[in-house]
Amino acid sequence: MEPLFSRPRKVPEGHPAFAGLPATHICLGDARTRAAVHLRGDFRRDRMPLVCLAGYHRNMSDFSAFAAHFQRLGTGDWPMVLIDLPGRGRADDRPRKTPYSTLADADDLADVLAALGIGKAVLLGQGHGGQVAMALAAKHPLLLGGTILLDSGPVTDSRGIVRLRNNLAHVEALRGAKAVTSGFRRMLGGDYPGHSEAELDQLALRSHWFDKRGRARPLFDPRLLKQIKDIGFDDILVAQWPLYDALGCAPLMLLRTQLTDQLRRETYEEMVNRRPEGVALTIAGQGSPALFDQQAEIEAVAAFVFEVGIVKRRVA
Repeated sequence: MEPLFSRPRKVPEGHPAFAGLPATHICLGDARTRAAVHLRGDFRRDRMPLVCLAGYHRNMSDFSAFAAHFQRLGTGDWPMVLIDLPGRGRADDRPRKTPYSTLADADDLADVLAALGIGKAVLLGQGHGGQVAMALAAKHPLLLGGTILLDSGPVTDSRGIVRLRNNLAHVEALRGAKAVTSGFRRMLGGDYPGHSEAELDQLALRSHWFDKRGRARPLFDPRLLKQIKDIGFDDILVAQWPLYDALGCAPLMLLRTQLTDQLRRETYEEMVNRRPEGVALTIAGQGSPALFDQQAEIEAVAAFVFEVGIVKRRVA
């Protein structure tokens, strides 16, 4: 018999990637699973919160540096919500017989927004997080005041999925601290050329922790990888352009990292062509997930949020 409540996955106390990101838990619609959220900023003002959603197996630590820089811009203290959806970071895993899906994640996102009393938000989604934003727009368009897609679109590149799956399987099979560290450096070095070994080591801690024997332990439910085990390098995944078109309900910003293998250039260009009024920007010199370590790109995102995120009150 399946337990009523999901068992929380082990995350070491004081894990460095979550420093400065205290999280609270929100019970979701199935009453058995909790998302983890980090809140910062002033939610009492007439501003739409910026809600950040990480990639497929990723967590809110990918937005740690961005959040710190973002809140110092403009008039400061803009409301932000960083979310770990089920199976990621400090959220609960889904019950054993419940599959992971974009649509389920979108329903969970709607539950989180409702629990926080957020009627409309600007969503920033990397990779899978952007697909969740698209699914939310199709079902709850009034919740979106603006959308920022980063390395995300209606067609996911199968090459990126295969590379992700194979790389993670490789590093998790390694034994010994030295071998594991070297494996992560090789895996991450291609996406972040020019970064030091110390910087790459810090990036590894965003997706894994290391036990006393030096083995890599995931900060995500391993079932996420099992669900993509049958995708092949040459597979062409079904395009979801209607979901992308659902984002027409609100202003749009499109970001793509130069070295990403998650979003093909031709897909990105078609996205830009379909929304010529949108803001489009390429982040040079890095892959997925974006590091958000350059002032120019953070300021560009902030300018978009500040423009679309002001709640205009009706005059009686």
